[in-house]
Amino acid sequence: MITLAVLLLLLAAAVAAIYVHDIRQTQHTILRNYPVVGHFRYFAETWGEYMRQYQYLPDWAERPFNRLERSWVYRSAKGVSNLVSFGSEAAPSFAFRNAPFPILEEEQQGYPGKTIGIATGPGACARPYHAKSFFNISGMSFGALSPAAVSALSNGARMAGIWMATGEGGLSRYHLEGGADIVMQIGTAKYGVRDSEGNLSEQRLREIAAHDQVRMFEVKLAQGAKPGKGGILPAAKVNAEIAAIRGIPEGQDSISPNRHRDIGSIPELGAFVNRVRTVTGRPVGVKIVAGRAEFLEDWFADCVAYPEHCPDYVQIDGGEVGTGAAPAALADYVGMPITQALPLVAEARARHGLQDRIRILASGKLITPDKVAWALCMGADFVVSARGFMFSLGCIQAMKCGTGKCPTGVTAVDPKFIKGLDPTNKAVRVMRYAERVLEEVEIIAHSCGLTNAAGFNPSHVTEIERGVGGFRNTGAG
Repeated sequence: MITLAVLLLLLAAAVAAIYVHDIRQTQHTILRNYPVVGHFRYFAETWGEYMRQYQYLPDWAERPFNRLERSWVYRSAKGVSNLVSFGSEAAPSFAFRNAPFPILEEEQQGYPGKTIGIATGPGACARPYHAKSFFNISGMSFGALSPAAVSALSNGARMAGIWMATGEGGLSRYHLEGGADIVMQIGTAKYGVRDSEGNLSEQRLREIAAHDQVRMFEVKLAQGAKPGKGGILPAAKVNAEIAAIRGIPEGQDSISPNRHRDIGSIPELGAFVNRVRTVTGRPVGVKIVAGRAEFLEDWFADCVAYPEHCPDYVQIDGGEVGTGAAPAALADYVGMPITQALPLVAEARARHGLQDRIRILASGKLITPDKVAWALCMGADFVVSARGFMFSLGCIQAMKCGTGKCPTGVTAVDPKFIKGLDPTNKAVRVMRYAERVLEEVEIIAHSCGLTNAAGFNPSHVTEIERGVGGFRNTGAG
């Protein structure tokens, strides 16, 4: 007869075996960081779909991203099927207008890509960039993200054939190691391209442009999570490596000015864009949060009058985007959502005849194929995502980004959390997620009668009602 002592011994041996397995495997960050107990999360995630009929919290109730959205990304990144059964749980406020005769497989064409920047004329650059993908990685700073996370994103971006923006924290070796195309962002503190006094350094611009991978530069005026306030990196995250890359003191809070001190008007913005483009030979974009419509009219009018002032692209950051740390008043109530901002900017661009000169990038919770395709319909040339790719790395929306204690290692600074994130494994997940988005956006395009996603326009989508997501009128008819 088996005694209680023997049962306890067998149980202890089983737990020990699970512990050893968990810390040695590289597929799941949570299990490496939280051996044994981490299995409870995966059990809840796996069986939750079948048990939710007995609880009161629906899949679409969570914020800022609901379970349906996050599960779609997780499944895509893992290479698991996203086919649904019985019926859709979505409550869309827009729908795509499918064609009576969709495109056959043999009629489908690959996405042709689009060129950013011009080679001749006022505002030309030495190396325009032909972007092959309409879905790419938005700016997330090294320091805000862990080295392992940046490395995984860089390698995954290269494997998927998409670009990766640095965020305002400067260019690190982790951005470069994967071989992906890089967009170097210039924030208000000019981290990575500043001199000893914090001013723009043309020497540093040339040094960064000397990297063949750096395809574009981006002047960040604002981000949707905190318009009118600079970036915040707590002192605990500013180690020696981060301080060297940014050109700031180690162990002190890294707080950017709320705007560029040398850009206080439209002419100054145009001159700054032209200066960076002239020095680097690369296309230069501007990242903004849409607010006053008259600014867009004045800005685009200036671009027409002074073509050398014209940016090569404009990134529209919706007010619903995220960040590591932001005042709640700014995150919740300042800045137009992408659903209103994108049509506003696209219409202003068209009024001034700049459709072929200025590309539009859209960002703001556009992490699934339906949202990406909607943005392309509404005038975006490209869509970029940050949090979608964080989910592909294993982010569980723990809301601890600014603490340095992210349990999945994505935004962690503590080595004990970072060690759980295996860059090699996660790079594959980044690639899978990007490829699934691209594939399913093309599926929507084919259903609408288009050979590829480059043909989307407002007539392909229509508003159903104001509901989840708050989408505005999105098409003719």
